[in-house]
Amino acid sequence: MNRPLPAVRLRVPTHEDAIAWHRVFDDPEVMEFYGGKPAALSVYEELTARQRRHDAELGFCLWTMLDESGEVIGFTGAQPWRPDWGPVGEMEIGWRLGRAHWGKGYVTAAAHETLRRVRQAGVKEVVAMVRPGNERSIAVTRRLGMRPAETYRHPTLDEDALCFRLTL
Repeated sequence: MNRPLPAVRLRVPTHEDAIAWHRVFDDPEVMEFYGGKPAALSVYEELTARQRRHDAELGFCLWTMLDESGEVIGFTGAQPWRPDWGPVGEMEIGWRLGRAHWGKGYVTAAAHETLRRVRQAGVKEVVAMVRPGNERSIAVTRRLGMRPAETYRHPTLDEDALCFRLTL
């Protein structure tokens, strides 16, 4: 697939983006690998606030992703891995996209911009944690040049989580 990537804009999430993320991700298909059901608005309020702190402290975060028309379509970016299992202490790159925008190259375009920004901030390596079966995200890791690394046993699910790595 060598089609041109779409234009995508990234911005530090605003308080209002919590509402937009809640709306865009209110879809069981989008949430299949994130617990299977839409999260409460309060989850996105906390997440956008944490991302604003990350941007202020680290120079990067999970940014709100906007399409060519300025519509909020998801997020992508990087943040420290938070759980107490997996690649503790490492920088994780991640993304989530509204269902209406799947298959158009938005995540790949935004993730390339994320890599540029975190490299500029001095990050030397990123990881991506992906649940088995999430073929769309695995394909994005390949497009970014990430390589499969270790697996970690998920503490609450009966499966391993896949860790992909990229040296910047």
